[in-house]
Amino acid sequence: MGPLLARVAALAFRRPHPIVATWLVLLAAAAWLWPHQEDHLSSGGWEVSESQSARAAELLGRFDSTVSTLAVLVSGRSPEEVSARLDGVRAALVDVPQADAGAAIGLAGGTAALLPVVDRGPPAAAVDLATELRERLVQTTAATQTRVVGAPAVWSEYQDVSKRQLTRAELVAFPVVLVILAAAFGTLVAALAPLALGIAVVLLGGAVIYALSLLAQMSLFVTSVASMIGIGVAVDYSLFVVSRFRAERRARGTEAALRAALATSGSAVVFSGITVVLSLGALLLVELNAIRSVAIGAIVVVVLAVLAAVTLLPALLALAGDRIERLPVGRRRGERDDGAGADRFWRAWVDRTSARPLVSLLVAGGLLAVLAAPLASIETANRYLEQLPRDSEVRAATERLQRLVGPGFLAPAHVIVSDPAAADEIGRRVAALPGVAQVRPPLASRDASLFLVDVVLGFDAELPPAREALARVEQTAAAVAAQHGAEVVVGGATRLGVEVQDAVGGSLPKMIAFILGVSYVTLLVLLRSVILPLKAVLMNLLSVGAAYGVLVAVFQWGWLDWTGHASPGHIDTIVLVLVLAVTFGISMDYEVFLLTRIRELYLAGRSNTEAVRIGLTTSARTITSAASIMIAVFGAFALAGSSSIKQLGIGLAVAILVDATIVRLVVVPAAMQLLGDRNWWLPSGLARVLPAPAADRRLEPEA
Repeated sequence: MGPLLARVAALAFRRPHPIVATWLVLLAAAAWLWPHQEDHLSSGGWEVSESQSARAAELLGRFDSTVSTLAVLVSGRSPEEVSARLDGVRAALVDVPQADAGAAIGLAGGTAALLPVVDRGPPAAAVDLATELRERLVQTTAATQTRVVGAPAVWSEYQDVSKRQLTRAELVAFPVVLVILAAAFGTLVAALAPLALGIAVVLLGGAVIYALSLLAQMSLFVTSVASMIGIGVAVDYSLFVVSRFRAERRARGTEAALRAALATSGSAVVFSGITVVLSLGALLLVELNAIRSVAIGAIVVVVLAVLAAVTLLPALLALAGDRIERLPVGRRRGERDDGAGADRFWRAWVDRTSARPLVSLLVAGGLLAVLAAPLASIETANRYLEQLPRDSEVRAATERLQRLVGPGFLAPAHVIVSDPAAADEIGRRVAALPGVAQVRPPLASRDASLFLVDVVLGFDAELPPAREALARVEQTAAAVAAQHGAEVVVGGATRLGVEVQDAVGGSLPKMIAFILGVSYVTLLVLLRSVILPLKAVLMNLLSVGAAYGVLVAVFQWGWLDWTGHASPGHIDTIVLVLVLAVTFGISMDYEVFLLTRIRELYLAGRSNTEAVRIGLTTSARTITSAASIMIAVFGAFALAGSSSIKQLGIGLAVAILVDATIVRLVVVPAAMQLLGDRNWWLPSGLARVLPAPAADRRLEPEA
């Protein structure tokens, strides 16, 4: 990989303008598509194939009318004003071919009314219908207020909210990243190159995701997650390359420095990118299209970040040349010259850590265990309404409706049975069960072969009490259907939530095994060591555990509620798997960058102790800067994002903070000091099988 990238660097040095021009053309097209990147994203994709809820959704299409998941809530000062507004809503619905008005339900003594809307269009277009209804119907006057409610309306507004949050997060993230880069490099020109790559990757990534959404279902969460990860990895990768380029420039010319930077740090970036992609690929093991689409979007931006780091970045550095040191910012400290540019603080830090390695290891391990302890009580859930701000149009109206008619009114459990007598008996028996608020009369399908009983639960459809009530409904329905020799299928939002939880929970062991295996093998090939990859995957597990523990403490236990933050009391299901995959992938950036540098020194003739000391002291500053950038990016999204994005941002920020400090700066030097030359042990049989990197040779000792 190193020689190939060195040739790429030579090409970039000789012909930088065509490379930059090619990227500019791509970015111009991406910028033109940028306003439309979320137009074709979907709120669906949470159905498990061949599941009860998927089968029920299919069977519901055989009924002429069902209780809709969309409705119009009208509130007013008097029943007369509400009635007049309802007439206006019905008249407006005539112009919407795929929507029919149901029978209005009077509420609050006539000062409010709910008008169900039956969606005649395909399920995939439900959010588009909700958007159209909101544009046509939502209004607030002195006499009345009109709002569209229901799950499709939530996701319709989430599209608008997501765009605003994404813009706000990026406006916060990029200036903060620029400040950190300027502080790390000391010159504004050097700082601008990584920032330019971050912008390029986010822009181009959005265009690719837009193109993919035209071909397949892509989740509404894709853009936020992809932007968050894209900014972080693009800036991180370029930071590693630029740091090495500037270090090499002090001893040789621009071309030689560029070749050396890409051959060393560039190789580490490629391997890191491969590891991140493979870690994110573990998300494809989850049998939910929504999570798989998020994985694909994240993989796209990581691949683009790697391509930008090994093509666009060297071209920019070639154009910059000596100007990379221009526009100094503040005053940079001089670096200590020990043959590897060690910084006094980090050298002293490594010396103290290595002096008592066992104590350092035990203290760090104990702290990680304490941070991870809350993981034992983790509770996950999916609550779509919480993705909206508390004062948002749809959320405020939905919460008011829940107070008026009960939390489960718009999300009934659908019991579909093949026998009319069974349907009648199911309705009677289910109505007497605890947790059931209402049972609607059975409805026959168009061919009278199926019968639908809608059961309104007395709880929010996504809360645990609703799942307990649903279990009783399912048990009763199955028993009655068996007595009548009929088939029964149960669907609805609560059933879907149970299946999502089961799908994610069932996939976690496979994901963990896949990520551990891939990470170990990748590092084994790169480092040619049996011990170091094992240590790395174990430490990354502790970083993930610490992130989970902090998430539980903040979002489930509410330890920060005193600040005004309102904890939801659970962790979003999607966050559970994303934190695992993304943390493992990104943590490998620092692992690869640090250990390849240590290995390079070891192969150059340094002792294990010297290689660790010099490698860490020359890398610590870059790793700290890179981690600070990641934390700043994730923190910006945590401040500006929806509930799930907040949790993901904080979880990843904690994981990276732990990994870049406790793990990388304490555990790694302490463990490598204890293991000594055993760090580099590789059985001879395995050494013959593994591909030997071009850089795997005995280098001349450094002065």
